[in-house]
Amino acid sequence: MTWRMPAETAPHDRTWMAFPREGLTLGETEVEREAGYAAWSAVANAIVPFEPLVMVVDPTETARARRMLDGAIELVEAPLDEFWMRDFGPTFVVDDERPGVLGAVDWVFNGWGAPEWAEWAKSAEIARFIADRIGAELVSSVLVNEGGGIHVDGEGTVLLTETVQLDPRRNPYADRARVEAEFARTIGTTKAIWLPRGLERDYDDFGTNGHVDIVATIPSPGRLLLHSQTNPEHPDFEVTRALREQLETETDAAGRPFEIVDLPAPATLRDHEGFVDWSYVNHLVVNDGVIACGFGEERADAAAREILADAYPGRRVVTIDSREIFARGGGIHCITQQQPSLEVEAGR
Repeated sequence: MTWRMPAETAPHDRTWMAFPREGLTLGETEVEREAGYAAWSAVANAIVPFEPLVMVVDPTETARARRMLDGAIELVEAPLDEFWMRDFGPTFVVDDERPGVLGAVDWVFNGWGAPEWAEWAKSAEIARFIADRIGAELVSSVLVNEGGGIHVDGEGTVLLTETVQLDPRRNPYADRARVEAEFARTIGTTKAIWLPRGLERDYDDFGTNGHVDIVATIPSPGRLLLHSQTNPEHPDFEVTRALREQLETETDAAGRPFEIVDLPAPATLRDHEGFVDWSYVNHLVVNDGVIACGFGEERADAAAREILADAYPGRRVVTIDSREIFARGGGIHCITQQQPSLEVEAGR
């Protein structure tokens, strides 16, 4: 069998999410918790006009989810302790030699490197739960990885970072060759583009240690959207400049050099915790649309919408305020996971 992870721009059958539940990630006060519930619900409710959405809900939160979510959203109950579906949920793949077969890669999830604060045992079971529920063929992996740690073009190229896949807290015995071989087996990539790191804030205690999905993405083969921090007062000014210099020398699996499109960060530099990692790169592509992060800056949000509309022609870009999601460690891409359409993939 030859598994392949389709590009995120390929048609979807549905999107998967997980509804927040009480705990350290959601917030310590009632105000913080309510803000978290509202942020996740706003993203979910923005997706359903474009495609079906299934929400995994811890049984303790079912009543709240029914109250806050669009009635078109399907709710399924399962125990949760975290709610970042991109990271602990399945990565969906197809088999080009067996049209109509859906695979679900079950990475090992250890809470982004087993930090002391994290609880992940329940959510680590969700990939298998979903695979069983929809009849997908399970693709089991011993690699500790999260969906936010990779981006693909669907044609053999994968973006990743050294500080995630080679993190000794995740994969103490891994090297580049072993990681690349496992990605070739599970998601069908043949060319890995290793970035040395992610954004500065992502190395805080509640960060992921450098997820690529906040740094760069591939909107179409041969093209990159790259987070660009234009203010030299922010440490990501030097980070993103160095990443751009590297990517200018890279080629994809087909040997093409990349056209790099800068996606400028908003003007805000800090929140109460320090330098922010607010990034428009962390968006979700849906059928005929893009669900984009917004940060309460009218000019910057509008500029990002324009760039995204150009990168994804024919799709309507919808902005959702994502500051409360980023305050908890991620963005819209981090809390969602697309399931590709088998009918379209079978007819490629």
